[in-house]
Amino acid sequence: MPLEGALLESQTLRVEHLGRVDALDKIKALVMLPDGIHVRTEDVARYFEVSTDVVRQLTARHRAELVENGMRVLRGADLRLYHSDMVSLWGSEAAKSYPQAATRLTLYTRRAVLNIAMLLRDSDIARCVRTYLLDAEDELRTGYANLDRRVTDVEACLGGVGVALQELGPVLSRMSYRLDSLDRRLDATNQVVGAISNRLCQMSEDINRVDARVDDVVHQLRDLRRGRKRR
Repeated sequence: MPLEGALLESQTLRVEHLGRVDALDKIKALVMLPDGIHVRTEDVARYFEVSTDVVRQLTARHRAELVENGMRVLRGADLRLYHSDMVSLWGSEAAKSYPQAATRLTLYTRRAVLNIAMLLRDSDIARCVRTYLLDAEDELRTGYANLDRRVTDVEACLGGVGVALQELGPVLSRMSYRLDSLDRRLDATNQVVGAISNRLCQMSEDINRVDARVDDVVHQLRDLRRGRKRR
């Protein structure tokens, strides 16, 4: 795991962690302005438990990086429009106590506040945020390593399965041949049974004809006997 101080020195490393804005609330609740998007310099100082001058000095040293991550300064018409929007969000009663900057207002997004947490040296809160980020990264890497090992184990098992399937191939081929032979024998048996059935039908017809002829002979004999008796 990288040292906590590495985030202070490496902008590349800071960029890798800027998506983890959830880390802020894991350490301490960050109170946003009514728009739910921004905080002021005073709010940032209160969160990190430092003075506003410390925040302003840090902002001046790293302005380009912070602007890239959501910090902006409002002046003139933009500032008046923002104040108007905030007053409408606060409501009529709360608007009376809403603080309005005289000439300019610096606003920070959560991403910009997280950026400050990775730059601010003399703040226990900022240090805790950096530690949380790096610990979470270490856990994620450990999880990836475990997943990689599990995938490797599965691949090894699949290799064994491949060998087993190769060995099973000839067995399946022989079974398939025997089943085909059995099918052919069953077809032959069905043909024999069909032939026997046809022959039995023919024999039944022959027996019926013989029965009819026997009946005729019996009738003829009866007629002959009756003729003799009459004489």
